[in-house]
Amino acid sequence: MSQLASGKRVSRRAAWTGRALLAPAIVAIGLIAVYPLAYIVAASFSESSLGRPFSEWVGFGNFAALLGDGVTLPSLGRSLIFAIPSALLALIAGLIVALSLDAAVKGGRVIRVLLLLPLMTPPVMAGVIWKLMLAPTGGLLNNIGQTFSPGAEPFLFLGSSPAAMVSLILVDAWQWTPFCVLLVFAALQTLPTEVYEASQVDGASVWQTFWRITFPLVLPSLVTVLLLKLVVSFKVFDLVFIMTSGGPGFDTTVSSYEIYRTGLQTFDVGAAAAQTIAFLVLVTIVILPLNAARQRMHKEG
Repeated sequence: MSQLASGKRVSRRAAWTGRALLAPAIVAIGLIAVYPLAYIVAASFSESSLGRPFSEWVGFGNFAALLGDGVTLPSLGRSLIFAIPSALLALIAGLIVALSLDAAVKGGRVIRVLLLLPLMTPPVMAGVIWKLMLAPTGGLLNNIGQTFSPGAEPFLFLGSSPAAMVSLILVDAWQWTPFCVLLVFAALQTLPTEVYEASQVDGASVWQTFWRITFPLVLPSLVTVLLLKLVVSFKVFDLVFIMTSGGPGFDTTVSSYEIYRTGLQTFDVGAAAAQTIAFLVLVTIVILPLNAARQRMHKEG
């Protein structure tokens, strides 16, 4: 009996030790994730400003207002228009470059360092550089255009629609392609060599090898990379702030920028919180099916 009681005491002590070790992590999650989310949800149901938070309970008034303000819902649509093409472009470019690296591993180290340069550039600095390059007067691209067509009107890359949104998408894809390259290249390095040796024996072409072996094997990793890049693309703010300030008009006002404008320029924190909740719902709707597909692929694999 004494041994049984001693065993129970040891078990209880181990359980309490485990809880004590988990406590800092639980507190950190609460402070970093749960508390801010609860605060935003509470603010979305109130009339709040920076100086007077939770001054009045308005229920669903903020959500009703955002449905009719003519700006919030279009900004959510622009977030989709920006995030999906940007993520796909970065993934496709990353796959192409990673395949090239995989075929020439000897020069991989130097090339990988060069590819990291856009990723190491701060987004604000990247926005400034590309804004100067795309400028109608003195910009590199317009200067090149003037060389081939002297006297032609400069093209407004950031001052016309849809060119401004396309420019933002391309700049974002340029900056994040190295991220996709590194992840896809790492996935390619894990593929079994025996399958490729068998395909060479069978006389498979490069194209057949890619579509029938490489692509199916690396597809779960590609979906994972796409998922990560979509999350990053949805959160874009710095490029929009630096390059277009949401213009021309509201043509590049994505949801993250509209939340900033509402909360920190017009100081309507309650409305900004409601916009944040709507944005969170949109991102969840896009991310959850993709994540489910990723999990299913990994289980089948």
